[in-house]
Amino acid sequence: VMGGNHTQTKFVLLGITDSPRAQTLLFGLFLLIYVVTLVGNIGIIVLVWVVPSLHTPMYFFLTHFSFAEVCYSTVISPKMLADLLSENKTISFAGCAMQFHFFAFFATAECHLLAAMAYDRYVAICNPLLYMTVISSHARWRLVALSYLLAFLSAAIYTSCTFGGSFCGPNRIDHFFCDISPVLKLVCSDTRSSEVAIFAFVIINTVGTSTIILVSYTCILRAVLRTRLTQSRSRAFHTCTSHLTAVSLFYGTIFFMYLQPVSSHGSLDKVASIVYTVVTPMLNPFIYSLRNKEVKGALVRFRRRMLN
Repeated sequence: VMGGNHTQTKFVLLGITDSPRAQTLLFGLFLLIYVVTLVGNIGIIVLVWVVPSLHTPMYFFLTHFSFAEVCYSTVISPKMLADLLSENKTISFAGCAMQFHFFAFFATAECHLLAAMAYDRYVAICNPLLYMTVISSHARWRLVALSYLLAFLSAAIYTSCTFGGSFCGPNRIDHFFCDISPVLKLVCSDTRSSEVAIFAFVIINTVGTSTIILVSYTCILRAVLRTRLTQSRSRAFHTCTSHLTAVSLFYGTIFFMYLQPVSSHGSLDKVASIVYTVVTPMLNPFIYSLRNKEVKGALVRFRRRMLN
């Protein structure tokens, strides 16, 4: 994947802040967030696996989503936490490219899985009689496999465009992980064609999937507003709004980061990056599962079984 005649063998990550006190505070905060992320997401995977009542298409997609979240935060957080405590914040050229590749892979997979989850809810609420036929076991696996395949191809393109140039000058990356714009700023050769290719694929992946999500939820809300039952109406409305909140947070920060030219990136980048690499993976288990009755019931039954 790596083209170019790179003379750099390693990079220095400048991290989030220079202040030792702030670094210690952030270490504590991010460690807590990372632990909550792991416990929440792995907890969902285990719960869906052991509780038969959760063996439905919706939770099938949710386990894959949680798996992607765990991998995605693990690509970023441990290195970021280690750097907050150490003087030596270096990363090898290959390590940097690998970190970025896996980050891009899991982030793109999440976009496609979110679209699959929205489509699943759309079929369940708008065409309930066709649900088991449309979202069959075969269809589910195909949607998930397609999500991972598209993510793999996109990540390969992003990585070769970002790390394919020649790195002959400075090696200090002004960020806490290896991301597109701070790495491209260090390339000595012309990066315009790489930027255009990256931009095109980001558009396809993010605008494509967010359109599917918005259309699905618009149809769901219209169907919900037509129902006579106030209770089911408010419950569906509640679910839709919490899902859309999570989606807007994730996509909003991603659009902010990747749909602007490399030259116009500034000081807000690190804040935006913290939102989608650290904060949303922690919030998602609560938004997508711990607030609904099925999961709460399953947790209670699981706890009883463990205690007995």
